[in-house]
Amino acid sequence: MGHVVSELSLVIDENKVVAVLLKPIPQTKKEIESFLGFSGYYRQHITDFARISKSLYKICDQQKVCEMTEERVQSYEELEKSLTKFQLTLMPDWKRPFKLQIECLWRRIRCFTKPKRMINDKPAAGSICFISSKIQTTEARYREIQIEFLCQVWALEKLNYYLDEKVFDVITDCNSVRYLLSMNPPNRLMLRWKIAIQEYTGNMIIVHKHGKIDKNADGLSRWALENTPENSA
Repeated sequence: MGHVVSELSLVIDENKVVAVLLKPIPQTKKEIESFLGFSGYYRQHITDFARISKSLYKICDQQKVCEMTEERVQSYEELEKSLTKFQLTLMPDWKRPFKLQIECLWRRIRCFTKPKRMINDKPAAGSICFISSKIQTTEARYREIQIEFLCQVWALEKLNYYLDEKVFDVITDCNSVRYLLSMNPPNRLMLRWKIAIQEYTGNMIIVHKHGKIDKNADGLSRWALENTPENSA
């Protein structure tokens, strides 16, 4: 529903999108919730949906009168643009291995699954889906290496449907993640993460790709941020 499905790919039905784009910028909480519900339905086609929609979701949590600030209007317009220039998502080729690319950015996680798929005897450029999530307040207090491990576990659990009993590569720019299964966990939290990942042992290969080589790695993850009440991590 709301998609155009073919043997090789899954795309957004443009007729559904046009109807929404013709509407004016939402001004009430109910209108924003309606727009987020619509765009959220297509979030697997939108890179970094969690970051883009963050300021709009804050309105839904408020009891006050809705105020469309400049930041929120920009978020709305960016989501609107993402719906018209969505990423091509390919149908999974279950006979070929997958690639899971994980980017752990400041206060958010972003990853996507790439199939090694051939279309017309040529390698296909596209992904199966895009997922993203903001890092919660308690998680933001974790050390950097813990955040990287958290990203790994979250992505595997979220995409278990695609990865269970499949051979796949995990592409990461954090070299330490490669040693998660062989290390002696320093606390119970990391022990739980290690146990959660062990079910993929034998099928998963963790590949370190340096940020200078991996053009998808976001520079935000390398910027030094001043400690403020908003950034206490």
